[in-house]
Amino acid sequence: MDWKLEGSAQETESHVLQEQEVTLEDTGEDGISESFQLLQIDVECEHREEMTLPTSNAVWRSKNVQRKQRHWEKIVAAKKSKRKQEKERRKANRVENSGIYPQHSKRFLRSLTKERLLEAKHSGPRLCIDLSMTHHMSKKELSRLAGQIRRLYGSNKKADRPFWICLTGFTTDSPLYEECLRMNDGFSSYLLDITEEDCFSLFPLETLVYLTPDSEHALEDVDLNKVYILGGLVDESIQKKVTLQKAQEHSVKTARLPIQEYMVRRQNGKNYHSEILAINQVFDILSTYFETQNWPEALKKGVSSRKGYTLQNSVE
Repeated sequence: MDWKLEGSAQETESHVLQEQEVTLEDTGEDGISESFQLLQIDVECEHREEMTLPTSNAVWRSKNVQRKQRHWEKIVAAKKSKRKQEKERRKANRVENSGIYPQHSKRFLRSLTKERLLEAKHSGPRLCIDLSMTHHMSKKELSRLAGQIRRLYGSNKKADRPFWICLTGFTTDSPLYEECLRMNDGFSSYLLDITEEDCFSLFPLETLVYLTPDSEHALEDVDLNKVYILGGLVDESIQKKVTLQKAQEHSVKTARLPIQEYMVRRQNGKNYHSEILAINQVFDILSTYFETQNWPEALKKGVSSRKGYTLQNSVE
């Protein structure tokens, strides 16, 4: 009897399992597919919500980027407009002056400048920059001197009658040389002489004229047979008569620019008057005088009003 009941129970359990299998087979793949589709829809919805609902911080960053972008676009547009106006202005000037000044290419102008400078080496006036006193100068003073050398060379390139420039007492391992390379583009290809020799041993002493503001003698003319020396010295402590004493030690003639002869002191709030000029300012005066033979015109170009001097004619 027990055996029959046990067999009946097993048959019943087997029947139930078969019905469950049938049920699973009926629902089968369609049901599973539906479930996965529902899950995928939920995930996509959550992703869209994250994308369409940014945080307040992200919104602030977006506005900030847009504001910067608009500001940058305004700057670019202004620069383009300025370049266009400048281009039109130059074009108008070329048209206006086409009958006066012939137009040449940059290559031709560079070649012409090089030709003039090399010609000055053989037949032009000579100017030495004495750089033997730079070892006492600070980094700031060396930078200023390097800038003055750059401006001096630039003025000489533009001159119709250039000087031949020689940098004396100048070593390629000096701090000044490194500063010139750093500050002056193309310095290593400048058309000038660079030598470690002192200017007093490089030329006959009787041909030298050391230009110093402390000299008692005013320079009257630029002589092609003379070699003019400028002291390459930027001294913020303003030590007086340094270049004069150096010239006297070598028994070399000295001269000063004729500022006192053609200019007068101008009243100013600080009561400041100085004849000490940067080497590029002194050169501008020499170069202008050599071309014009006119000291007032030359001094006007090189002596700024900040020095406390003005031409006599302007006062009268």
